[in-house]
Amino acid sequence: MELHLAVDDIVLLAAAVIVVGVLMAGLAGRVRVPSLLVFLVLGMVVADDGLALVEFDDAELAQSVSVVALVLILFEGGLSATWKELRTVAVPAALLASVGVAITAGVVGAMALIVLDVPTTTALLIGAVVASTDAAAVMSVLRGSAVPNRARALLEAESGLNDPVAVLLTVGLLETWAGDASGLGWVGFAVQQLAGGVVAGLAVGIGGAWLAQRARLAGGGLFAVLASGLAGLAYGAATQVGGSGLLAVYLAGLLLGHRMPRHRHALRTVHEGFAFAAQMALFLLLGLLVFPSDLVEVAPEGVLLAAVLVFVARPVAEAVSLPWFGIPRNELAFVAWAGLRGGVPIVLATFPLTVAYPDATLVFDLVFFVVLLSVALQGATIALVARRLGLAADRTPATATVMGLDHVAADVVELVLEPTAGVVGHPLEAVPMPAGIRVSVLVRDDRTIVPDGATTLQSGDTLIVVAHSSVGAEHALEQWVLGPPA
Repeated sequence: MELHLAVDDIVLLAAAVIVVGVLMAGLAGRVRVPSLLVFLVLGMVVADDGLALVEFDDAELAQSVSVVALVLILFEGGLSATWKELRTVAVPAALLASVGVAITAGVVGAMALIVLDVPTTTALLIGAVVASTDAAAVMSVLRGSAVPNRARALLEAESGLNDPVAVLLTVGLLETWAGDASGLGWVGFAVQQLAGGVVAGLAVGIGGAWLAQRARLAGGGLFAVLASGLAGLAYGAATQVGGSGLLAVYLAGLLLGHRMPRHRHALRTVHEGFAFAAQMALFLLLGLLVFPSDLVEVAPEGVLLAAVLVFVARPVAEAVSLPWFGIPRNELAFVAWAGLRGGVPIVLATFPLTVAYPDATLVFDLVFFVVLLSVALQGATIALVARRLGLAADRTPATATVMGLDHVAADVVELVLEPTAGVVGHPLEAVPMPAGIRVSVLVRDDRTIVPDGATTLQSGDTLIVVAHSSVGAEHALEQWVLGPPA
């Protein structure tokens, strides 16, 4: 006897691809190659034009799965965003994500019209699809790179906010081709996308945080499951009213992370895993859709369009959007170079495929080539460009990680002191902790110390702090590390 289910081979192949992909991603990280590139290439290798292990050409299914992956990626991006840093870059990021995207689409579309023998709509469609940066690519590459907090926050916020404009341009052009769009329709769609996304994101973020803080859940893991459900709720609610689901998801994640400090660490930890798995699935799936032999045919035009995108369109978009905010030139140059394309442009490139647009295959192949080049060249040289521009990561006085204790009105905080912390060099009795907060353990050079008032704090010390949940330990400790008043 033998039992062999239809799903068995699929599970085996999927598991093997996941294991190989993760191991290759780890190796790629050590040699500074973006892991997203590994998954794209792996998808192409196992597809029809490679080893032919997987036959896949369902653009509609790929689009649906990709949207789910983007929901997880953008939600984790919102959870991980630092509210304090984001407030300082909100306006420039919003301008770059709206005006900048429109300018980028126009410049690339104009060049496509010049170099390709295609209708104006096709040329503009290519520009619109590649106009937005990609949250998955930007966030995965920036993490672990030594860049200033403002530049990092600006790039991450832009990538989380710019999808509605790219969607508007792509859908609007396809509707125009189909004869169903008017000037008033474009304006109405834009307002609906932005307003619906913002309202749904704010409502789910604020309401979800209120609900989670009052829910008596059995364990911290359930908060992560609840948060995932809220991400889907934000996306679904926005789309039901014609809004941008991706914008709603990013805003909901941002608000949940900000308004649930006791559970933010657990939420981030779980959703980082979700986001990585989503990135892997997204780029593997998109890699399955493309035929490498087709990319060779569009390579000359693809290289030219990629060069125009990076060296002309992106700087022009910055020149219009960012000169009013006092950002140094070397940071502007870095922001221009680090505006990576990734999954979102490829997903948008499936829109023409699903509506049988005449030049859909050309649009998809060109966009895929541009994304491949962007991830391979820009992504792999982020750290090098940052060093050449004289950029370095900002040194904060301390990094605090808050972990809420289930069913106990107390938080445990891990606080790592940096050289710039004002309390460094002082005994604990000279810099008393705020009311409701106590240092339980100090870890120094792999030694565990139970400190007393005479213990002098040093750079690199890790303090394990216990605080009453009503204190607001994160904010209180941010003030404490500045040191005693002069």
